[in-house]
Amino acid sequence: MADSDIPHRPPLLLPDAIHQAVNPGTALLRLETTRSREGLLDGAWWPRTRDIKTELPALISTLTEYLGPITRVGVDASAWNGLPTRLVIDDQVVHLDSDPVGDDTILITRGHNDHFALLVVPPDATADTAREAMARAVRADNITEAAQLLIATTPDPE
Repeated sequence: MADSDIPHRPPLLLPDAIHQAVNPGTALLRLETTRSREGLLDGAWWPRTRDIKTELPALISTLTEYLGPITRVGVDASAWNGLPTRLVIDDQVVHLDSDPVGDDTILITRGHNDHFALLVVPPDATADTAREAMARAVRADNITEAAQLLIATTPDPE
């Protein structure tokens, strides 16, 4: 049998090189693909750094394309370096709130009262951990909180 006769499947795992090659400020994001929003989380985000001023603009720009204008973002201030009270992103003022949501969650507000919760994968997570956590976060039947989801997908140290 020739090599060309063997079906080749694309790799199932996100290679570490993707995260290393992506510059800070580029959004690595997955969103739930159904409109039901029945899961506990609406998506997942894997920032490259803990610098919110670098990472947030790409996330907000990307989300705005799918969700419409974003007005507020709630994050745990202790998880980020230098949290401002607002940022101007694509000529839109986005207010940042220091919420005790945990460093593993970001709350996005569209309009006045429509909230989206995203898992935040730690910047130093392995590609395998990030891929698995993001895949679980976007499942419509997910009822696992972000912190527990990250614990469940992080391998035990050897």
